[in-house]
Amino acid sequence: MGDRAADLIEHSLRFRVRSYELDENGHVNNAVYVQWAEHLTAEHAQAEGFGQEWTVARGGAWVVRRHEVTYHLPAVRGDEIQATVRVLALAGVRGVRQTAIRRAADGTLLAEVRSEWVWVRLSDGRPARVPAELIELYRPLLAGEPGGATA
Repeated sequence: MGDRAADLIEHSLRFRVRSYELDENGHVNNAVYVQWAEHLTAEHAQAEGFGQEWTVARGGAWVVRRHEVTYHLPAVRGDEIQATVRVLALAGVRGVRQTAIRRAADGTLLAEVRSEWVWVRLSDGRPARVPAELIELYRPLLAGEPGGATA
């Protein structure tokens, strides 16, 4: 289960900073880091078979409750970015992920985004327990994660 377990817990993408992502100082706009984290999370879920089609079939959806961003250094136009998201916890109605955004050339940490997601019912938008099949799949993988939990 070695590689499969790593895929379920962690996912990475590489891409270049585009000119329209810059602010007036020539740095990547702060909000873009959150967009990158959300995009990476969606890509990870889709790659593992838990994307939008899967969630809709179970009558639910993930929505963001909170993002906490720590900025270390700015990214600039043309930088190649290595973004990696890691599942930290899955319990009750929520999931927690940590995204590290690095400059690919030298591995310098540029920003970290900690995101709390809540599973909601499509029928009324109210929080509901994360599907049991997801909890069971992640339980053994998150047992050793710092702050990791499953219900």
